[in-house]
Amino acid sequence: MDEFFDRRYYGNETGTWLIALAIVVGITSLLLLVQHVLVRRFDARAKRTENLWDDLAVALLKRTRFYVFLLIAVLIAVRVLRLAVVFDRWVEVATVVLLLFQAAVWGNTAISFWVRRLTASRQAVADTSSATTIRALGFLAHLVLWAIVLLMVMSNLGIDITALVAGLGIGGIAIALAVQNVLGDLFGALSIVLDKPFVVGDFIAIDNYQGTVEHIGIKTTRLRSLSGEQIVVANADLLKSRIRNYKRMYERRIQFGIAVVYSTPHATLSRIPGLIRSAIEAQPKTRVDRVHFKEFGDSSLDFEAVYFVATPDYNAYMDIQQAVNLELVRVFEAEGIDFAFPTRTIMVQSSSGSSPLADVAGVSGIDRHAMRGTSS
Repeated sequence: MDEFFDRRYYGNETGTWLIALAIVVGITSLLLLVQHVLVRRFDARAKRTENLWDDLAVALLKRTRFYVFLLIAVLIAVRVLRLAVVFDRWVEVATVVLLLFQAAVWGNTAISFWVRRLTASRQAVADTSSATTIRALGFLAHLVLWAIVLLMVMSNLGIDITALVAGLGIGGIAIALAVQNVLGDLFGALSIVLDKPFVVGDFIAIDNYQGTVEHIGIKTTRLRSLSGEQIVVANADLLKSRIRNYKRMYERRIQFGIAVVYSTPHATLSRIPGLIRSAIEAQPKTRVDRVHFKEFGDSSLDFEAVYFVATPDYNAYMDIQQAVNLELVRVFEAEGIDFAFPTRTIMVQSSSGSSPLADVAGVSGIDRHAMRGTSS
């Protein structure tokens, strides 16, 4: 039996190898037990809280691979062994490679975690287009992460990656120049998803175009206009424009004018602002800002009113404005107030300079300007 333990393999007795093996098994088992306990505790805590970091910690612990624990145990066990330099080098390379792969697994877990969270939040509000964009960007993030890890692994294995990196860099620049518009739209989609200037279902105006957002894709955003056609806008062009999001309007400001004839008495004119204010305040969800006798027009005395409707709904605003207009017509009829309309006065004068032959008023359809003509 002593002979068995005294046998030497690679410079170490059999007993020493068995001690190292026992250390590997013991530490690996202990680390697996610790992982199991921590996962149970963090998982129970994460279910009681709404903190996303708890959920992420649980996901990372669950994705910690067995070979990481085995690697830690081996690194401790080799301290009791006397190994040649070549073995130390291989242990070092294996350690770096395994840790890089574990870092890639953790990175993928974190990316997948946030992609699922963001996708679920978009699907909860029926924003399926943004959810698709997020998944596509998540795939690109996975691809970039694994590319970086593989390059680092190759470098640690002694492979010269200088030419490969240079080639990838030159190729990447060439591809980027060739598809710069696509990349611009891709980053535009990322900006829209993260900054959320609008979401699917919002009614927006872009330059001279208006419509409801139907789809937010990786390259384009699609609107459905009021007249029915679909408007397709590149994401890069979209972010360069001034966007007006009517869906996020919380109230509407309305400004309108009323014109009465010049023959209206002063006492009646002084009552008109109060009549307009009462007509507006009689409607629900309205708040009067101001009502004023604004100016002396070309053929009328002009009043201006400004009020707010406490709803962004356009149909509700039009219903209220219609009710206000009808009430003003009724009140003005009862008060004997006449609405003004564009008029002109034509003065016809003979060549001898005698008094006007005709004074015609109330001719509509001209631009509110007085005209003077001379007969021949």
